[in-house]
This record gives sequence, C-alpha cells and structure tokens, in this order.
Amino acid sequence: MNRKLALAALMCPALSSPAYAQDGTSALAASDADNIVVTAARSILPANALPLTVDVIDKEALDQQIAISGSVTDAVATLVPSFSPTRQKLSGAGETLRGRSPLYAINGIPQSTPLRDGSRDGFTIDGFFIDRVEVIFGSNALQGIGGTGGIVNQVTVGAPTKEGVSGRALLQGTADNAFSDAGMGGKLAGLVQYKAGRFDASVGAAYELRGLFRDGEGRPVGINLTQGETMDSKALSLFGRFGYAVTDTMRLDLIASRFELEGDGDYAPVAGNKPGGLPTSAEPGSPPGIPATNRTESVALSLTDTDLGGGNFISQIFWNRSRDTFGGEPAPIASFQDPAIGTVGTLLDQSQNRSRKIGGKLSYERVVPGLEALTLIAGFDALWDTTEQRLITTGRTWVPPSEFRSFAPFGQANLKLLDGALRLAGGARYENVKIKIGDYHTLAANTFVACPAPPAVPSGPCGLPTYGGVDVAGGSPSFDDVLLNGGVIVEPLAGIRAYASYAEGYTVPDIGRITRAVKVAGVDIDNYLDIAPVVSNNREIGVEVKRGPLDASATYFWSTSTKGQLLIARPDGIFDVVRQRVEIQGLELNLAIKLPIDGLTVSGGYAHIKGRFDEDQDGVVDTDLDGANISPDRLNLAASYASGPLSARVQTQFYLSRSFRGPNRDPRNDFEGYTLTDAFVRYQTGFGGISLAVQNLFDEQYISYASDTQRPTDNFFNFAGRGRTFTLGWDTRF
Repeated sequence: MNRKLALAALMCPALSSPAYAQDGTSALAASDADNIVVTAARSILPANALPLTVDVIDKEALDQQIAISGSVTDAVATLVPSFSPTRQKLSGAGETLRGRSPLYAINGIPQSTPLRDGSRDGFTIDGFFIDRVEVIFGSNALQGIGGTGGIVNQVTVGAPTKEGVSGRALLQGTADNAFSDAGMGGKLAGLVQYKAGRFDASVGAAYELRGLFRDGEGRPVGINLTQGETMDSKALSLFGRFGYAVTDTMRLDLIASRFELEGDGDYAPVAGNKPGGLPTSAEPGSPPGIPATNRTESVALSLTDTDLGGGNFISQIFWNRSRDTFGGEPAPIASFQDPAIGTVGTLLDQSQNRSRKIGGKLSYERVVPGLEALTLIAGFDALWDTTEQRLITTGRTWVPPSEFRSFAPFGQANLKLLDGALRLAGGARYENVKIKIGDYHTLAANTFVACPAPPAVPSGPCGLPTYGGVDVAGGSPSFDDVLLNGGVIVEPLAGIRAYASYAEGYTVPDIGRITRAVKVAGVDIDNYLDIAPVVSNNREIGVEVKRGPLDASATYFWSTSTKGQLLIARPDGIFDVVRQRVEIQGLELNLAIKLPIDGLTVSGGYAHIKGRFDEDQDGVVDTDLDGANISPDRLNLAASYASGPLSARVQTQFYLSRSFRGPNRDPRNDFEGYTLTDAFVRYQTGFGGISLAVQNLFDEQYISYASDTQRPTDNFFNFAGRGRTFTLGWDTRF
C-alpha cells in the first residue's frame, strides 16, 4: 500500500472540519498543584496530604510527548527518570518503574494481565482520549493486584461542562528523516461531546497508520515478529462516555473503549551481527502466520456521590477483555514442535493470550463528625480474572486456563495535626486470593542441540530442554495477607513538605510462564510454591519544595521482596520466571525553575537505581538485576516555553552506562549508554493549533537498552532505536 496516498486519504475528511480557537490550557495546568486530586490514590485529599511520591502529567505535557514519540507509555518513560527506556515495540516486557513492573490502569481499571503477562498493557487506548496520567511511585496495594513498581493510571476525558455540542479534532502526519514513502504515517482523531441539562455524552474515534521506522543510519529498524511491532501497523481506538447527574451531587457514568493495533505484515526480519555491532534490520517480505495484534475492550459503570451522608461515595463495576496475538517466526520455534502433530522442524505455530476480568470497587470517605481533623476511608474490591494462552494454529493449550479471584476490604485514615503542619496516615488492606487451574499436559518435550562456546554464535536454538510433555495435577491454592501502609508528613511552611512512608504491594508471579514450563512429572498445583504471591514493600523518605518559581523534590527509596519475580531468558529467547529474593534501592531528584523570562521554565531529573537478587539462594543478594529487570541510571534536562499563542520544548535524556556484576553475569550485556534529544513547537492560530515535533533531533544511532543488555549472541535481537522522526500536527476545539 502506498503510504503517501493512504495519508492523503486520511487528511481529506479532516480538512473540511470547522476550525475554532483552542484555549491551550488544561484543567490541571490551570489549577493550584496543591489542590490536585489523584484519583488513583483512592482519596479526594490533595496530593500534598498523602505520604506518596506522585507525578501528574497534564493534558498539555502529555500531548507534547505523544506528538514526539507516539504513545502514552513513551510519554511516561520520557518524563519519569526512574522508568526504564521503552523497547519501541508493541511489547513492554522488561519495562519497569523503580525496578519493578508498574500497574497500568484506565480510570482505575487494571489493564495488566499478571496471570500470563503478555506485556501489552501499555497499548490499550489512544492517548487522544486521556486527560491526564497519574503516576504513583513504589510498591503499594491502592489498586489491588499488580502495583509492585507503582501505578500508571490514565484518566480519560471528563464530561462536557458546556451546554450543547462541543469537541475537538486532531490531524497528524509523520515522516522519517528521508521522508520515504515507507516511513510515512498519519493519525486522525476526533471527539464530539454533547450536554443537555443533566445528561451528557462523549463519543470519539482515533485511527493511526504507522510506517516503517529507520535508525540513525537510515537502516530499517529490525522486526520482532513474535512480540510485535508498532511500526508498519494500523490502530483503531473507539471511546464513549455517557453520564447522567441524578442529583446535584450524585452522578452515573458509563465509559466504554475498544482498542486494536494490528501489524500489516509487510516486512521480514534481517539478521544483524551482534558481536560486530550490526543492528537487526528488515526487508520487504511476508512473514509466516498472521501479524502480531493487540485488542482490548473495556466497559465500566460508576455511581458517585460527593455528599452522601456528608462523605464521598465511589462505586464502580467493570468488565475488561484482551486478546494478544503473538507473531510466528520464519524458523519454527523448537518449543512448539511435537512429533505427534508434524515433522519436528517444520511445525509452525503462534500463541495468543486471552484474558477476561470482571470486578467491582466500593469506597466511602468522610471526615469524622466532631473530629474534623480525622478523615477515614473504608472500601471493598473484588476481582475475577481468567487467562489462558493458546497455540492458535494447532489448537493446543500452552498455558492452561487459570482463574484468579480476589476479595479485598481495606481501610485508610488521615489525621491532620497542628493546623496541617503535621499529618499521620496509614491503613491496611486484607487480600484473600484463590487461584484455580485444572489438570493439564505441558507441550511435548524437545531438546536443543549443544551450544558452541563463546564467542562462536549458534546457528539456531540451543541449550536446555524446553518442556517436559508431562501431566500436571491442577488445584485451587489460596492465599491471604494483610498489606500495611503508613506515613508521616511534615509541612512547616506552605509548599514545603517532608515525608516518610512504608507501603506493601502485591501481585501474583507470571503464573502462565511457570505452569507452562513444568518439566518433571508429579507436580501438584496445590502445593507448587512457585505460584505463591509476590509481596513487595516500599520504604521511602522525601522532601518537596513548591514555592514561587521553584518546584523541587528529592526521594530515596528501598524495597525488598523475599520471593520476588525475575525474568530469565532461555536460549530460544523465551523467558522463564525465577523466584528469588530481590532488593532494590534508589534516589530520585527533580528540579524545575520558572525563569524571569515570561513563560520560560528549565527542569531536570535524575534517577539512580540499584537492584540485586539472591542467585545462589543463600539468603543474601549477590547478583545485579539485568536489563530485563531494571532500568539504567538517567539524567533528564529540558527547557519549556509557553506564552501567548506559542509553546515550545527541548528535552534531552542521558541514559548512563551500566555494568552488571555477579557470578554468572556476561560482560557482553553491559550497557554502553546513549543520549537522545527531542524538540516540540506549537503555534495557536485562528483556525487551530499547528505543531511540529522532532524525535531524536540529532539522529543519534544507538542500540536500544533492552537489546544492548540481553541475549548477546542473538543476531535477531539487536534492535536499533528510532532515528530522527518528524510529526506535523493540527488540532482544534469547537
């Protein structure tokens, strides 16, 4: 398909839309930062009343970053120094926040699939429909299962406040540095809102075509057929919000969304030379099977009342379904071979994750009558999750259907003393979990050939056995635990606060990877300890200053889990889960100063993170976490300008080199580091805003962090990052 013609077809209907001036400000940007309510924290208290490290990315900042990089995940990864660099792929495997997996949510609805983590949870809605992103750092159980690294909550657009019809539209075109036909992409998005008295509705759609990505040397970026790509793809995102104000304080909302990203399958991978520094590439071709795709559907019904018995009541029921299809490989994966089905070495198959979640949340928050300094929250969460992984060509089961059920009552308290100069906060959440897995049989046993000694490169998969082809007895193990949190906040002057906190987070390990990898007979799920939950804790101390032109913070944190979860790559590139003690500590620094020049702000951020695990299982951590499990140290520098119709930003991320040490660490996986600079400029005209974004402004050639730190002999896993890329956009409100 000629992408220039496709892009022109995309533009035509949009150019006939009426154009109106856009105010260019977001609700959050226009408000006092101390009054921001972080909904992911499950409280209407402002952020400065909570012993948490919180970052809110408002609409203006989010739109800038999405114009530069193309996704909400990339936006968060760019702005948050303790978030690892993204893989620039459909899969986010190995992307971490503070060295652990974050929980992605949309309006508090979990998007992650922890029972069999397909790592597609960063692509479940188009950023056009997101009003802000709330990032809560560190292990916590505020949203239940999955928040061991923190929470990335995407808050969708709010209800319209203006009577009648309103809305907005966006048109973008993207090109690589050579403005090649294959590298062209485009996006068209629109949202129409309507309000009539107590009823309101918002309906929108976003469609995006992505072309071929090229690295800093003009070479096509390599294709990861199995995990999936965002390049050479198309995506459709649908969104609807329907609300009714039952009373002046009570509101009913129905929010639904559907997102699908599908690869076009126009390119085949070309092997690089990892020892020689040649990146993996791509060439026109037709890979086997169907391209990798990601589809997510979600519906939530909420009833809220801001003055129910003098308190704030929130209730929500939700349904979420995802279907993640992984691509096939030109050389059949040895793991999928079965002589009972076809000749070994010729059987082609590909897998698909299928997950369905149904859940509900209730909470009630109120100041205690007669003791107005004390605010109490009581709530209850319930979640049912069913996940399986199928081999869709042959109809086999790779990961058996696994059912997860959680009941979790919780309570929180916040006590304000000395007129707010001192606050005490704390609470507990009781998690009662049951996991059910039926009897199943693992895939057929296959063994790779012996691996050649380094530095020789194997010609194909080699090393350990894949699966055992054994019967496994199912079971229904159950777990329960009380997860605690507490903290103290001192605010001697308005805008200056210090806090110390402790919080426990909770998740299940990637049960699918564990159950499918059973190699010995006689295993009974009821007493298989490897599926026990991961309970992590987060201790941190922080200082924040938000006064006048200064916005600064410093946070030190450390977290541990006695039976953590590590991803360990096998010779065939498939990851297994290893349960070992993990300890992580780090320092985060952030500084922003509004200069005397009207509208000009300079900012910087730094994160240092160190993680180790107990490789020999003697109770003492002895080996560094690798690039699949922890991010590099990073320094961010930026300058932003916003005055009148003009806004602009220049930002640089310094990803610092890192060596991984331990008894079995391979020095070939050490990280060399790289530096990337982006730029953005937007001008508001009478017919809408015109913007130009440039990713990788200086066309830096680099190998992505994930590729540089893993699988040193895999010539199909040496992916370069994206080179200089231009995005021209037009947006309007009406």
